[in-house]
Amino acid sequence: MRFPSLTPVLAGAALLAPTLPPAAAAVPLAQRPAARQETPVTAAELRARTRDCAQVSHGRYREDAGGPAKIPVCGTRDAVFWKTDLDIDCDGRPGIRCNRRTDPYFSPATAFPQSDGRPLDAERLPYIVIPPTSAIWDHRAHGVRGGSVAAVLYRDRVAYAVVGDTGPHDLIGEASYATARALGIDPDPRDGGTPSGVTYIVFRDARARPIEDHGDAVAKGEELARKFVGRTG
Repeated sequence: MRFPSLTPVLAGAALLAPTLPPAAAAVPLAQRPAARQETPVTAAELRARTRDCAQVSHGRYREDAGGPAKIPVCGTRDAVFWKTDLDIDCDGRPGIRCNRRTDPYFSPATAFPQSDGRPLDAERLPYIVIPPTSAIWDHRAHGVRGGSVAAVLYRDRVAYAVVGDTGPHDLIGEASYATARALGIDPDPRDGGTPSGVTYIVFRDARARPIEDHGDAVAKGEELARKFVGRTG
């Protein structure tokens, strides 16, 4: 649709309008200071901070039953971490993808429940699995509990999660269906997962509240990750 020209009217209005003094003129957008935005911490930055291992566990864990015990839990002042595989945990509230039919090892419970007492939802909530307290490692002595905030690294991806379940006392390297999916790993509980290349970082004395609030885990995880890699500005 075409409209009649408003140029004569606007020109007359411009002649009658008072001229603003220079001090009152609007600052051009190009000259305005940009709002500060934090660049997300990368997997490479986090991986660099976990290059060296100061072992805090008294022994080492296996990746799979019957395999060699070669995985130590390492620690810094701010976090504990380990590097291993990722097996799929589908335990908790049953759903379309996580149930007794899809997962031969399915359990309808998780070690750490939601705030309403129900089990966690592995399909929706990114969580990791830790070994229960044993002579190998007492996670409680290092500020790790149910709901502790974690960063999980795979290739160039970072997924923030919570500690949501416990597994066998001598195995390590497991995370929920939702965690695997966030990392681009096949989440199928029967034959998904990945045999290596995953780093798990759990921040000491930091918990999502409530445990099922993934937004809180992400917000706290991003803040703790910046501190962990030395971004103090």
